[in-house]
Amino acid sequence: MEDTFKTIEEPVKEVIFKEKSSKFLGYAFPVKTEEEIKRHLEAVKKEHYSARHWCYAWQLGYGNSQHYRANDDGEPNNSAGIPIYGQIQSFELTDILVIVVRYFGGIKLGVGGLVQAYKASAQLTLQEAKIVEKIITQTLAISFDYKDMNRVMRVIKERNLQVVSQKLEMNCTLFIEVRNSEAEQIRAVFEAMYGISLLKNER
Repeated sequence: MEDTFKTIEEPVKEVIFKEKSSKFLGYAFPVKTEEEIKRHLEAVKKEHYSARHWCYAWQLGYGNSQHYRANDDGEPNNSAGIPIYGQIQSFELTDILVIVVRYFGGIKLGVGGLVQAYKASAQLTLQEAKIVEKIITQTLAISFDYKDMNRVMRVIKERNLQVVSQKLEMNCTLFIEVRNSEAEQIRAVFEAMYGISLLKNER
């Protein structure tokens, strides 16, 4: 099972690429939601309100839940968003937004010229980024009586698992984070223990 993904650790801002008096400014942001993407786009548009185009591409998620969007923002079809997205794929990144702002310099570049310029701008921007590999995890919720706390904690300690939160009411519920590749094995260990139940709480 897929266990890791690559993204960028922090934003990259205003990487400049020039072509025939047009100026392209590249931005990259680590993102988790489409709401975050919207906020970054609005901020960059506000900062460069006099620019001609704000083209972008983003990708979120991993595995079967991966989805993306590419936007030409008024440039000829597939001359901007797709070349930017191609670089996100080339660097094998996800949970990322790349924006390229264009200030038109008066000389038309043609579709081929635009494709190359947006590709180069996105590539230069991502070359400036600090790329990190992150582990894909899911959260398991384990429910049990107080008397079974020691048994559960022993497994958590032996397996080096992380408790992310807990609910201690009439009985106990612990939320533990596990690597995707180990989830089935960990689930089986707890399911085999008498008096312990797993709740549906994966993310």
